[in-house]
Amino acid sequence: MGMEMEFQELQKKIVECRRCPRLVRWREEVAREKVRRFKDQEYWGRPVPAFGVPDARLVIVGLAPAAHGGNRTGRIFTGDRSGDWLYKALFQFGFANQPGSVGRGDGLRLTACLVTAALRCAPPKNKPLPEELDNCRGYLRQELRLIQSKRVVVALGQVAFRSFLKALRENGEPVRGIKPEFRHGGEWVLPGGLILISSFHPSQQNTQTGKLTPPMFHAIFRRAHEILEQVKM
Repeated sequence: MGMEMEFQELQKKIVECRRCPRLVRWREEVAREKVRRFKDQEYWGRPVPAFGVPDARLVIVGLAPAAHGGNRTGRIFTGDRSGDWLYKALFQFGFANQPGSVGRGDGLRLTACLVTAALRCAPPKNKPLPEELDNCRGYLRQELRLIQSKRVVVALGQVAFRSFLKALRENGEPVRGIKPEFRHGGEWVLPGGLILISSFHPSQQNTQTGKLTPPMFHAIFRRAHEILEQVKM
């Protein structure tokens, strides 16, 4: 089986996952009860697969689908304010064909980029339990193994940052000689030349308080673009 086919089979397995009873109950309850502004829409209500291309050079790791974002639309970072921030930045630096992210049929396409998450189901209050992250990390670990073209990883938020590093170690790629500590704009060269960049998550908690501003967030993807341009040379 080729890499791309194996990647697609993995995404199908993710969508069917029912490993975490609490998350299954919550995602299905949200999809059933909905909220008033989306009452006429059919919710996805399942684990959300990665979005982008399996031969990505840039991999973005987020926390989890939003209850009325990805859990509704079925696409990661789609249909909520965090997604508005992310895809606008990706569009500005050439990783997306449009700045908007409304739903799976909106024509959005990514170039040399894949967006994934530490957790594939929307957690209550956006707070996954440690065992739920452990259950889900195997999917991230397999994605990272399959995406052999990756050169830069952007981790959005501390949970994604830690999950990525754990997945890397579990793939037999220990982070030797360095101890990455999460901060906005952190950058590390990992074994094998992979570059990790850390960013605050574009959650409303961060963006509405000014902890994360558009210039701060766009600087992350400007840097990712610069690195990938240098790698080409």
